[in-house]
Amino acid sequence: MSTLTEPAEVASGYRAGRTLPLRVELVRQLKRRRTLVMGAILAVLPFVLLVAFAIGGDPSGRDGRVTLMDTATASGANFAAVNLFVSAGFLLVIPVALFCGDTVASEAGWSSLRYLLAAPVPRARLLWSKLVVGLGTSLAAIVLLPLVALVVGTAAYGWGPLQIPTGGALSTGTAAQRLAVVVAYIFVSQLVTAGLAFWLSTRMDAPLGAVGGAVGLTIVGNVLDAVTALGHWRDFLPAHWQFAWADAVQPHPEWSGMIQGTAVSVTYALVLFALAFRGFARKDIVS
Repeated sequence: MSTLTEPAEVASGYRAGRTLPLRVELVRQLKRRRTLVMGAILAVLPFVLLVAFAIGGDPSGRDGRVTLMDTATASGANFAAVNLFVSAGFLLVIPVALFCGDTVASEAGWSSLRYLLAAPVPRARLLWSKLVVGLGTSLAAIVLLPLVALVVGTAAYGWGPLQIPTGGALSTGTAAQRLAVVVAYIFVSQLVTAGLAFWLSTRMDAPLGAVGGAVGLTIVGNVLDAVTALGHWRDFLPAHWQFAWADAVQPHPEWSGMIQGTAVSVTYALVLFALAFRGFARKDIVS
């Protein structure tokens, strides 16, 4: 079994940085059926919730308590915030795991990975292109949901301030800025799932294993966070901070939870990305 390595001699005109351009990789990924299907699912979710509220009537507080869900029909901004609330814990994990876990593993599954490296595309360059495109499409998926929800919610409930469950409201301009912060934080919190999926993608030849493994480990993290007996150890779990963005949609936002959550997520992600690059550089490519 031989290992494909970088060519010892560089051909005239060859530039490693010009191999597998991001534009080419992006177009390839956008044309894939799984990308189109996932985009359609995220775009349809706001309409599903809209129909659910139309059938069930306006939400109302339970036991005198008003939650974010109870304010869903107050305005388009509230409807967008509710869509993020119901999807951030699990639904948005799936496109991130899919777009980052189906990158290298799919090439191995198609038996095209070794041909890419023989083109020759340097291993680091191949991983970099696929990682950037994977993160880019993941960000697009996370932005798509609240954007569609904002349009649908505004058409159904009107454009108005973001009503806060605890009382008060944020003006439309402030609400738009806070929602942008929320989307950015959700993306950062999903970097751990992206790192897991990408690392597994470099270790496996089956995309389903990489995607399923990342989703499964993310679920395990959520389960562990629910174990209150762990005490302060839960602070080291990314899942513990996944809803810290709720502090941003308050009259006086609190940033400490989001800062801690960002630090934890970025740390885990950097370690996982480094493991992916290190492992792939030494891996025998036979598929």
